[in-house]
Amino acid sequence: MLDDPRSNRVKGVVRLNQKDARYETGLFLLEGPQGLKELEKSPELVEEIFVTASAWERHRELLASMASLGLSVEEVSDQVMDKISDTRTPQGVVAVVHHLDLTLEELLAKKPVLLALIDQGRDPGNLGSIIRAADAAGADGIVLSSDSVDVYNPKVIRTTAGSILNVPIVVSQDLSDAIAQLKLAGIQVFSSSASGEDVTQLSVTEMAKPTAWIFGNEAHGVTSEVAESADKTLSLPIYGAAESLNLGTAASICLYFTAVAQHTNR
Repeated sequence: MLDDPRSNRVKGVVRLNQKDARYETGLFLLEGPQGLKELEKSPELVEEIFVTASAWERHRELLASMASLGLSVEEVSDQVMDKISDTRTPQGVVAVVHHLDLTLEELLAKKPVLLALIDQGRDPGNLGSIIRAADAAGADGIVLSSDSVDVYNPKVIRTTAGSILNVPIVVSQDLSDAIAQLKLAGIQVFSSSASGEDVTQLSVTEMAKPTAWIFGNEAHGVTSEVAESADKTLSLPIYGAAESLNLGTAASICLYFTAVAQHTNR
């Protein structure tokens, strides 16, 4: 059992809550049983797993399955888990996982038909929500600008509820260059803005084409340079009294508009 929260090994794991350490090592922390369930599909990504005695009891079958795959599963004290975890109430399970982002070229080689581009997204919770929504909508990938929040930020990871493992992600990308490459690949690009054309006025046929949506900064929206590169700027109609929608919510709706159209036209 690992029971000394001041040991060098524990300190090394704790450092992964910091961005510099995550990129020095190519590792990040995935907390909770839901993430572990998703990791069963990709055990090669796992470096090691730490679990408390009480979590062993709650998730015995899942952890035994992970151990049967040859993965390192080590019991730790509650004090060590408190140190490792980034949350106030740890779930008792933390996996150390290898980075899984890919290049834009690798993503395009997969022939994507639905993508989300994030322009200067700074809020970890919103990014996590968009990743989770993209996963649910069956999106083929997410592309992050170089000035967006780190996708391996602990809050981003928690908010994805394991979806981080299901959606291919490109990080630190120049979005103007990415959009040019997407267009060459036959993908139409829509920029989201409250002042854009009403998205509901597009035909299902047009919406069903291979599509990339651009979602901007929570406060300022999509930058003008990036928006000008899009084929169209679209907005969601507001029927009630609300002034606007949360970024994560708006992105979810836009992705689902396209996903429904694409699935309907198959």
